[in-house]
Amino acid sequence: MFNRVQKILIPVISVILGLIIGAIVMIISGFNPLEGYSALLKGAVGDSFYLGETIRQITPYIFAGLAVAFAFRTGLFNIGVEGQLLVGWIASVWVGLAFDLPKVIHLPMSILAGAAAGALWAFVPGILKARFRVHEVIVTIMMNYIALHLVNHLVRYVISDQQNTTERVPETASLKSPFLETLTEFSTMHFGIFLALAGAIIFWLILEKTTAGFELRSVGFNQHASEYAGMNVNRNIVFSMVISGAFAGLGGAMEGLGTFGYAFIHSAFSGVGFDGIAVALLGGNVAIGVVLAAALFGILKQGALIMPIESGVPTELVEIVIAIIIFFVASSYIIAYVLQRFKKGAK
Repeated sequence: MFNRVQKILIPVISVILGLIIGAIVMIISGFNPLEGYSALLKGAVGDSFYLGETIRQITPYIFAGLAVAFAFRTGLFNIGVEGQLLVGWIASVWVGLAFDLPKVIHLPMSILAGAAAGALWAFVPGILKARFRVHEVIVTIMMNYIALHLVNHLVRYVISDQQNTTERVPETASLKSPFLETLTEFSTMHFGIFLALAGAIIFWLILEKTTAGFELRSVGFNQHASEYAGMNVNRNIVFSMVISGAFAGLGGAMEGLGTFGYAFIHSAFSGVGFDGIAVALLGGNVAIGVVLAAALFGILKQGALIMPIESGVPTELVEIVIAIIIFFVASSYIIAYVLQRFKKGAK
């Protein structure tokens, strides 16, 4: 029972410590932390427009966090979520622009194209890991850069006529909704949040309620024992990376079909895939934890945009807070040690 409570307490304590140290940094820098955090909350949930923007920000974070967490749970470290997200983005927009179909067919097909592209991009490091024991971290890092430049080439020379952006996807392939736009005072919120929550449920069902999920977790815990028990380790490694990549590709589809509605030349990475690592760590690699961690990151990122205007606190401070939170999560054994000592002292 204590271990279960401890798993919940560690991320909570990490967030609290991050906010406290962030407040100390504000004081040292000559800012009022109460004003800073008040401005942050106002910029995140202060009215329906800001709330809509925050929810839109949360959506790809959930998918990126699920992608990283799925690989973690199965013993793999997928650093390539950023690249998988980018190829999912371009694939979904490509299908959105290439076909003229009813929305009931066109939109699901575009979303699935994003998932398929992310899965295919993750298949490569998966098969190299399974067949040749090439470490997935090295391959996925390299494939991030390949994805970045490939996507830029496709945008400029294949999908558009030497332009920096593609055309907007038609309404039949768009996640945007006039109802949500009106409800949130014309924010960029779209229906992707409901798909992200559904993705979290699917994540939980696969890992916790299926035989395939049991095998995947077993291989993650101990490959040799799993192989001795008759499980196909290589197949499960590839399967894990493919599912992880599909989640990442869906995150890209949310951006391509929802947030922006088009693809464009990326001068640098979007950062969402890399933030997904922190989301997964903070969420403890479980579905509900990833959703809550993504919500926190969405609030911090969106609220940070208003902080300089309302309180003069620079947006970089939010990056400091996030970095401190990640530091404490990564150093969770220190918090666990303190909790264990506290438990012994209470006895």
